[in-house]
Formats: sequence, structure tokens, C-alpha cells
Amino acid sequence: MKDSEWLANLARHGLIAKSFVPPKPIRQLRDLLRYRRKLVESRTAERNRLLKLLETANIKLSSVMSNVFGASGMLMLRALVEGQAHPNEMAQFAKGQLRQKLEVLALALDGRLEDHHRFMLTLQLHRLEAVEADIAVVDARIDAALAPYQEHCQRLQQIPGVSRVLSAVLVAELGTDMRVFPSAKHAAAWARVCPGNNESAGTYKRAPVRKGNVHLRTALVEAAVAASRKKGSYLRDKFYQLRARRGPKPAAMAIAHKILIMAYHILSGDAPYRDLGDTYLDGLEKRRSTRGLVRRLERLGYEVTIEPKVA
Repeated sequence: MKDSEWLANLARHGLIAKSFVPPKPIRQLRDLLRYRRKLVESRTAERNRLLKLLETANIKLSSVMSNVFGASGMLMLRALVEGQAHPNEMAQFAKGQLRQKLEVLALALDGRLEDHHRFMLTLQLHRLEAVEADIAVVDARIDAALAPYQEHCQRLQQIPGVSRVLSAVLVAELGTDMRVFPSAKHAAAWARVCPGNNESAGTYKRAPVRKGNVHLRTALVEAAVAASRKKGSYLRDKFYQLRARRGPKPAAMAIAHKILIMAYHILSGDAPYRDLGDTYLDGLEKRRSTRGLVRRLERLGYEVTIEPKVA
């Protein structure tokens, strides 16, 4: 009751900060992208159930194929439902480089598929086709809603790891008007991709990242993992440097924080994205080491003059 009275008193004097509520078109785009994420998650869950069902019939396609639900895999799954083809015949549906594994494919397809498995497999394939159709419809709607923000999305896609879908998520969750955040650090704190605050008696301790907007954080971490695979980029070099000291998950969160800062400045119109390159950290470490050694020598009473070595 006392808390309620205090909140009412603050609201009466206008001392409660306003919440961030994006404009209506952004909110509608946000609903579409969040629903698309749910559809993709349901598709992934259905695929996992299908693979588990095949394993109960001693069919292990995932050990041979990187994508069981590609063009070759779907042909094999439909042939398994019909139950008329021999494993060697079903292996012939392989395309591209997968044809180099015909013998292994035939062994993976040689299982004990019963009527119960075929019935369940038919239902699961039907569910997958329905989800794929729904995702296609939602994607078309998202493309139409993204028409006014194409320029923002294209600029965001310059960041390594940010794809078309991830750029749309950043626009939907952050908006395009960065004036709602006083600074890039405020935006990172609002998105909860910065370390928490753990202070006691003037001593600051390491604190985990706080819980926040799961849709934005998931997109940023996904972009960070993709950026860690981009050869020749600053984000990749920074990720591996942090991973050696902190581990993969904290390193991915740190790169997600950097991507959000970049997105803030890009959406603010301050500057386009400019990659520092994979040699930036090496040069930075060289300069730091040089300054440290010079200071140590000066403390010992030496006057130091640095000249680059002639090649």
C-alpha cells in the first residue's frame, strides 16, 4: 500500500520516466517478427521430433546429411512414407556432393520402418509443410511492412553477422528514432546486453548480464555468433580474443553489445559502418606494449627514443 501511494505521488508530480513505446507501424512489424520466430521454433521442434522418430526405426540420416530437410532429404522422407523403395534406390535421390556418400546413405536408410512410423511421419511432414507455408505468408507481410525502412535495414546489414531477418528485428525492437535513448550506453542498458551492477562497500564485482528483451538479445547474440565466423573482420578477432579469457558465451554477449552500439550509431545517422579489420587489435596491443615498456625504462632513469627498424 505504501509503495502504491509513493508511486501515485511520483506520477502526480511527473517524476516517473516514460516507457519506450515505438510508433504503431514499428509495433505491427514487431508483432510479425515475433510471431515468425515462434513459427521457426515450432518448425525446429517438429523437425527434432521427426528425427527422433526415425531413430526409433534405426534410420539415422542426420549422421550422413548436414541438412535432412533439404531437397534430397525431403525426397527420401517421402519415399520412406510410401515404403516401396529399397534403401539403395532411395539413396539415389541424393544430389550434388551428397552423391559421394551413396553407400553410407543406403546403410543409414536401411531400418525397420513400420506402419506406425509411416503414420507418424506422414503427420509430421504435413505439419512441416503447413508451417513452411505460414512462414512464407508472414515473410511476405514482413517485406511489405519493411518497405519504409529498407534504407535502415540495408545499412544495418553492413555489420558482419547481421542478415536480412536480423536487421528487421533490430528495426522492430529498437525503432529508427534513436533520440529516445540519451546515448548508445543507455540503449545497451535498456536492451540488457551490458554487465549488471554489483557494488558493495565501494567495491565493484563482476556481475552477470541482466534479463531483458529476449527477442532483441537473441537476435544480437545470433548476429554475434555469425560475426565470429566472418574472416578478416574486427568482430571475429575480438571474439576469439575474449573467448580465450572469458569463454564462448561471455564473448558472444560482448560482441552482441558491440553490434548494438554499432546499430545505434548507424540508425542515428552518425556514420556508416566501417570495419577496423582483423589487424586492428594487433596494432593496438603493440602500441600498448610499447608505451608500457617506455614507462618502465623511464622510471629506471633512462631517456627513451623509439625509432622504427629499417627493413
